[in-house]
Amino acid sequence: MASLDLIGIRKRFGPVQILHDISIALKDGEFLVLVGPSGCGKSTLMNIIAGLEEPTEGRLQLNGADITQVAPAERNISMVFQSYALYPNMTVAKNIEFPLEMRKVDKAARAERVKKVGELLQIGHLMDRKPRQLSGGQRQRVAIGRALAREPQLYLFDEPLSNLDAQLRLDMRTEIKKLHQRLNATIVYVTHDQIEAMTLATRIAVMKGGVLQQLGTPHEVYNRPANTFVASFMGSPRMNLLRMRVAMSPAGGLQLLTAGAGGAVSIDLPLSLTPAQLHAYAGQEVIVGLRAEAVGLAANGAAAHAAQSVVNARVQVIEPTGADTLVLLDLGGHDFTARLPPDVTLQAGATARFAIDLSKIVFFDTEAETLID
Repeated sequence: MASLDLIGIRKRFGPVQILHDISIALKDGEFLVLVGPSGCGKSTLMNIIAGLEEPTEGRLQLNGADITQVAPAERNISMVFQSYALYPNMTVAKNIEFPLEMRKVDKAARAERVKKVGELLQIGHLMDRKPRQLSGGQRQRVAIGRALAREPQLYLFDEPLSNLDAQLRLDMRTEIKKLHQRLNATIVYVTHDQIEAMTLATRIAVMKGGVLQQLGTPHEVYNRPANTFVASFMGSPRMNLLRMRVAMSPAGGLQLLTAGAGGAVSIDLPLSLTPAQLHAYAGQEVIVGLRAEAVGLAANGAAAHAAQSVVNARVQVIEPTGADTLVLLDLGGHDFTARLPPDVTLQAGATARFAIDLSKIVFFDTEAETLID
């Protein structure tokens, strides 16, 4: 397959800056997902990689060769579009074969590749149908098959599942993951769906306003978000973010304090779980980040161990989802979401004891909103 290097990519349309100094090094066989809200510049970056747009500044390298000024047809890149972009007057077989015909590939070789792709995507029985005779999922498979038949160095997927219903989107997501594992292909994939990003990617590039906010593995992006935007955008439900004051504890360590209409909350931090830079914030406020699954019901009468803190919180809303139960809590006057087991028995309006896993807490600066290491 291929490696891909984006070096200082900037894009302007007149006075409007769309992309700001994007640099990403993609290794052979990686699955990179570009994710972010609508208008963040991810599709523009995808089009620059494909050659459909030119960067205002910066360079692109494919396998070490500069392709910044290379025409799209000469880049040996295949792209799967959101709209499928199938030829309505052609059969499935002809749709898959057409790019090979344009490249003057031998007829026997074309037939062999079409057959191979049909078997791989399990659409061999659809080869004589026209696109109008196919379901949305089948059309998407044909679009992917057309890209596979070219055997390119790099695959681009531009929100390929957004037109599908929820269950079909889940099924196709699994198929794309299997496809990557079988082919060890190098893929760049654009989506606004952070669940798609988390499940598909080997690395995720989170974008906002044309700026690369964080580049990392799904584990890094989820558990160690670079800033509060990434923390709130990645994950469902989003990470809890609370403003709390850092103070010295009687034992010589640090504690987090908050006070509000719901009462005061105090959390002691073990030295082993306290970031070194957090000591400089003593007497100041920080933004405390904690995922919903890091909070659980505390056993009656049980004392918290060193990596836990037990707090009282009032239950506001209970939302059963089947696999688990989301509970909205009032924690010291702040809304806080906890993910609990599906069979939990709580009543709205009641106060209960909850155990917080202190090893899962992250901290952000209140002004820069960046991670405190």
